[in-house]
Amino acid sequence: MTLFAAQICQFRPEIVAIAQAEKLPALKEAIAELDPQPILLAGAEGVETVAAYGDASVVVTGIVGCAGLLPTIAAIKAGKDLALANKETLIAAGCVVNPLLKHHRVRILPADSEHSAIFQCLQGVPPGGLRKIILTASGGAFRDRPVEELAQVTIADALKHPNWSMGRKITIDSATLMNKGLEVIEAHFLFGLDYDQIQIVIHPQSIIHSLVEVQDTSVLAQMGWPDMRLPLLYALSYPDRLPTPWKSLDLVQCATLTFREPDHRKYPCMQLAYAAGRAGGTMPAVLNAANEVAVDLFLTERIPFLGIPEVIERTCERHRVIDQPSLEDILEADRWARHTAHTVLTPLSSVF
Repeated sequence: MTLFAAQICQFRPEIVAIAQAEKLPALKEAIAELDPQPILLAGAEGVETVAAYGDASVVVTGIVGCAGLLPTIAAIKAGKDLALANKETLIAAGCVVNPLLKHHRVRILPADSEHSAIFQCLQGVPPGGLRKIILTASGGAFRDRPVEELAQVTIADALKHPNWSMGRKITIDSATLMNKGLEVIEAHFLFGLDYDQIQIVIHPQSIIHSLVEVQDTSVLAQMGWPDMRLPLLYALSYPDRLPTPWKSLDLVQCATLTFREPDHRKYPCMQLAYAAGRAGGTMPAVLNAANEVAVDLFLTERIPFLGIPEVIERTCERHRVIDQPSLEDILEADRWARHTAHTVLTPLSSVF
C-alpha cells in the first residue's frame, strides 16, 4: 500500500481503484495530503469503472489472470484501444471478445514480448501473407534439468528464471511451459491462424522474441534484449517508433543463438494447451482457470511441481464443452473449473 500511495502522489491520476475494498480507508489516509484528491473506488465494479473512464484513447490491461477479463470488456465497450498485457482475456474469452472488438471498432495492440514480436514482424505483410507463427520460449527454470529430477524440485527452484524477472505466477508458468501454451491460444485469436500453424521452439538466449513465416517461406524475426519496456512502448506509441536511451542489441555480444524442440515429457502443459485450444468453446477458459488454481496450490505447498499438469488435465477431462459460449457461459466455466480443480486435489495428495 505504501508503494501504491507513493505512485499516486507521483503521477497524480484522476481516478484510482483497488480490488480489496477493506484497504480503501488505509489508502485514503496515505494520500490525505494530496491536492487535488483522485476519485477513489474499490472492488470489481471500481476496476471496471477505471477501465472505461474518461477520454483516454488506449487502456493498458495488465491485471493477472481471468480477473482482467471484465475490466477489459468494459474498456472495449467504452471504445478504448487496448494495449493487451493480460493474455487470459483472449485465452478464456477470445470467441466473445473478438466480435466485441469488431463491433466497437477497437484495436488490440499486444503488449507482451512474444505477441508484440509477431505484431511487429507483420507490419507490411499483406492480408493472407502469413503462413506460420513461431513462438520462442526460454525453457524456464528447468530448461537444462532432466525430467527425472522434476519430482523433487522446490518452489525456490521453480522461481529461478534464467532470463526474465517476472511475477511468481508467470514464472511458474514459464517453468511448466504453460505460458507458451497459453500464448499459442492467444496467438490463434490475435492473428487468426489454426493451431497447426503455430509452433513453439526453445530459444535459451531470449534474443529472438518470436518469428513469422510468410507464404513464400521467408522468415521474419523481431530481436532485442530481454526487456519488457520495448513491447509496452510499441503498444502505446504504435504506429510510431519513439527514440529511447536504451542499450542497442549487439550481435557480437550475443555471439550464439540456439534453438531446440521442446521436450513433451518435461512440458506436458504445452500439449494440454494445444488440446484445449483445438477443443474450443469453453475449454480454454477451463484450462486457464485450472492452471491458476494448480499454480497457487504448488506455491502454497499443497501439491508438488508435477501435480500442476495433473490438476489441469483432470479438470479438463471432467468438463463438458459449450461450443458457442456467451460471456456468462465463460464466467460460469471459469467458476466451475476453479471449484473442480480443488476437488481433484485429494486423490493427488494421497499419491504425492
